[in-house]
Amino acid sequence: MRVAVVQFAPKIGRVQENIETARKLCEQIKPHSVDLVCFPEMVFTGYVFPDARSITPHLEQPGKGPTSRFCADLAARLQCHVVAGYPERLDDRELGGTAAGNENAIMSVGANSAILYGPDGALIGGYRKTNLFEIDMTWAKAGTGFATFSLPKPLNNVSMGICMDLNPQQSVKWSIEGPYEIADHCISKRSNLLILLNAWLDSGSKADEQKDWYTLQYWASRLKPLWAGSPLSIEGVQGTPADETIVIICNRCGEENGKTFAGTSSVFRMRQGSGRPQLLHAMERHEEGVALWDIPTGS
Repeated sequence: MRVAVVQFAPKIGRVQENIETARKLCEQIKPHSVDLVCFPEMVFTGYVFPDARSITPHLEQPGKGPTSRFCADLAARLQCHVVAGYPERLDDRELGGTAAGNENAIMSVGANSAILYGPDGALIGGYRKTNLFEIDMTWAKAGTGFATFSLPKPLNNVSMGICMDLNPQQSVKWSIEGPYEIADHCISKRSNLLILLNAWLDSGSKADEQKDWYTLQYWASRLKPLWAGSPLSIEGVQGTPADETIVIICNRCGEENGKTFAGTSSVFRMRQGSGRPQLLHAMERHEEGVALWDIPTGS
C-alpha cells in the first residue's frame, strides 16, 4: 500500500491560501503512484476557533465546499483515494438554538467532519467526529459513531476517526483496562486500515527532540487491543477479527491562537497478540511536507 501523508501548519481562516499550500505540496505526487492521500483535521480552515460565530463563515456543505472540491480534483488527478478533515455546515433541521440565558452563545452550528473521495473523483462518504474536544464544544455537533468503508484493495476495510476519537468519551473513566472504543470498533469491523485525522496538541515533553515521542507512545497505548495480549474478539462478531491493522495518523503542525500542535504524523502496524505496536514511519514535530510511504500489507 502506497500512502501520502500531508503535514503542514495551516493559517486559521485563510482557506484559499491553505489550499494553495496543499496544492503545491502535492505537486510532487505523480498520478497512479499512491493509493491514498491523507490530510489532517480541519486542514484548510484551521482549528482553534474561539466560538461558534468565528467559525460559522468557514463552514462547508459536504460535497460542495472548498475542501470537497479540492479533494475531488486531487483524487481524480492522482487516481487514488483522498481523505481530509473540514468543518461541516449543519442543515436547517440540525441547527441548535442558543444556550439558555446567553443569546450570544450559538450551539451546534456545524460538525467536525472528514470527507472521502475515490479515484474517479466521486464522493464515497463522510464521517463526523464522535468524541469532541473542548475546542469543538463551542460549535460542533457530535457524530453518532465511528465509520468504516469497504474499499478496493489494497485499502480494503477502512475505519476512520478524528483526533479526540482516540480517547474515551468525557463521561467515561479510563484505566489500563479500557475502554478502547475506536480500537474495539476496528476489531468488530475487521478493519485492515484505521485512518485518524488529527489536530493533536504537542505534549511539551522533551521539546528539543525532533519527534514528539510522548505523543507517539500515547497514540499507541490508546489502541492497545489492536496489539496487546491474545487476539481479541467482540461479542456478537462471527469468526476471527482482522489479525493486522495498519494505523495512519495524519496530524498538523505549527501554532495557532496560543496552541502548539505535535506534528509527528505516523504509521503503525498493529498485530493482535504481538505484545507491541510497530512504528513504521513518522514525520518530525515541525516538518511541513508530504511523506510518501510504502507500507507492506498482507494482501
